[in-house]
Amino acid sequence: MSVASAPFYDDVADAPAGAACLWLMASDGVRLRAGFWNTGTKGTVLLFPGRTEYIEKYGPAAREFAQRGYSMITIDWRGQGLADRLLPDRMAGHVHSFADYQKDVKALVALAHVKGLPKPFYLVAHSMGGAIGLRALSNGLRVKATAFSAPMWGIKIQSALRPVAWTLSTLTRSIGHGHVYVPSTRQKTYVEVASFDENMLTRDATMYAFMQRQARAHPDLTLGGPTHQWLNEALNECRALGHLPSPSLPCLTALGTLERIVDTAPVHKRMARWPGAILDIVPGAEHEVMMEKPAVRARFYDKVAALFDANR
Repeated sequence: MSVASAPFYDDVADAPAGAACLWLMASDGVRLRAGFWNTGTKGTVLLFPGRTEYIEKYGPAAREFAQRGYSMITIDWRGQGLADRLLPDRMAGHVHSFADYQKDVKALVALAHVKGLPKPFYLVAHSMGGAIGLRALSNGLRVKATAFSAPMWGIKIQSALRPVAWTLSTLTRSIGHGHVYVPSTRQKTYVEVASFDENMLTRDATMYAFMQRQARAHPDLTLGGPTHQWLNEALNECRALGHLPSPSLPCLTALGTLERIVDTAPVHKRMARWPGAILDIVPGAEHEVMMEKPAVRARFYDKVAALFDANR
């Protein structure tokens, strides 16, 4: 495996010491960025970020897992963070096919093995990472247990607009305009345009400021709205995921009562038919449980660590 050192913006990451950041290539030649902390001996968390996210955003997560005895590795998916962007407009959230993210998964897991990160491996996946993660598990990703945070097993769209989203995204890509932004979205990243009071990510002002500080200091990390092609691929993938059986793995899924970004109905359906799985409904939490108020964050990391400790 060919890897080389990559930048890591430690100045905004609030991460534990010892971060290693590397470039790696997916099988189709797309350059990705991975970061890991070999800070715990109990095992390694494979952390799958959401859309628009990047390694530095999960510096606090690496610290939390390190405090509980776990190493962590994460990734800039293709088209975001410092990974290769897929369009001349680097702010457009785009993917050619959702299946391509599985090439990124394979590259990340291979790196974890090459670097000798502690086993067993565990999966923690947020939002879009939850869709990528469920597909990876179906494809045979070998982990001992998994935890999801607001997994994107459906996208929140008003019922009356859902047929419009399907039709418009399908037609737009069919006439060669899949690169165009979805209506009402823009080039600027979300935390630049949404005030804390109106944001749908967190009720913790300090964590929201943390995300804003990263965006201001290193705008090359940021991403704008999704394209029609990304939306169409995401809608099709969520529909396909809904037909998959649940993996035979211990699972915890956290979902805030204030969730407004992913569709919660598929999450409830999935968890109801996942034998032994735990659905943790978190009062007063928005989309990003790992970026919420301190008590909410502690609740998530403690429950995840307990699950992983019980399945070593």
